[in-house]
Amino acid sequence: MALFRNNRLPNLKLSLPQASTTSLPCCFPIVAFATASTTVTSCSSNTVSASDLDRINVLGNGNGGTVYKVRHKTTSEIYALKKVKEYLDSASRHQLLREIEILRLVDSPYAVKCHDIFQKPSGEVSILMEYMDLGTLESLVVTEDQLALIARQVLKGLNYLHELKIVHRDIKPANLLRNSKQEVKIADFGVSKIVVKSLDKCNSFTGTCAYMSPERFDSEAAGAEEESESNVYAGDIWSFGLTMLEILVGYFPLLPQGQKLDWCTLMCAVCFGEPPKAPEECSDELKSFIDCCLRKKPSERWTASQLLSHPFLLLQD
Repeated sequence: MALFRNNRLPNLKLSLPQASTTSLPCCFPIVAFATASTTVTSCSSNTVSASDLDRINVLGNGNGGTVYKVRHKTTSEIYALKKVKEYLDSASRHQLLREIEILRLVDSPYAVKCHDIFQKPSGEVSILMEYMDLGTLESLVVTEDQLALIARQVLKGLNYLHELKIVHRDIKPANLLRNSKQEVKIADFGVSKIVVKSLDKCNSFTGTCAYMSPERFDSEAAGAEEESESNVYAGDIWSFGLTMLEILVGYFPLLPQGQKLDWCTLMCAVCFGEPPKAPEECSDELKSFIDCCLRKKPSERWTASQLLSHPFLLLQD
């Protein structure tokens, strides 16, 4: 039976160098489907008008805007509506355009579905998403059997994204959503990247610092200078491994339970410390599974496809 605990990582919003925040006009073009109307049909063949939706409550807030739980007035269908701030700096605008581009590409049962995108003449953008009624994996603690069920679904999502040459770059408990059907899906493509060239690097400080892989902190020390196409996606596997271990043990696994986290401590733990391991009482299969995800060198980490064939997951079939 899954357990819930308080938010494990209250201090992970560590400061990073910020991009330019030069203010831009609120109305900007959305490539390939900009329109003066309030409805943009980009992710679904069924058009839903923004006026058809009633807000129920706020699901969450972030730097990019607010997510609401909404109900369709006619069908009573429940959705999540992400309302993006009207006034965006250049970096945020670029991030939004990239997110929309990826949402238009992604169509998988293991990724939260985008139904429609709305843009008002003022430039305000809202994204209508599938509603996952059990929320995120934050504060969730699971058994080995439950972990295997969750891990398999997330890996199928990552494998799908990587085959599309999309790197998520922010896999963490808060970006994995579940519903009452026991489905787990990948969400939030705001910092994701489409790999245009096979040797594109993804070792930038993008995403949540606590779940960054060693090569994204220090590419030379982690051996990422030997970049290959598969290594581009290895950062997602590190983040996935940390996330799976966290929901198993109930605390952020890179540091001793209860230790306060700051930038220096985190960087030392990732770059110079030994990768965390599954507890001794866990099965050998699970210990091996976590080890295959959390190897310092990206070239030594298993891919999502390889991990789907790992004995830990096969035991649960």
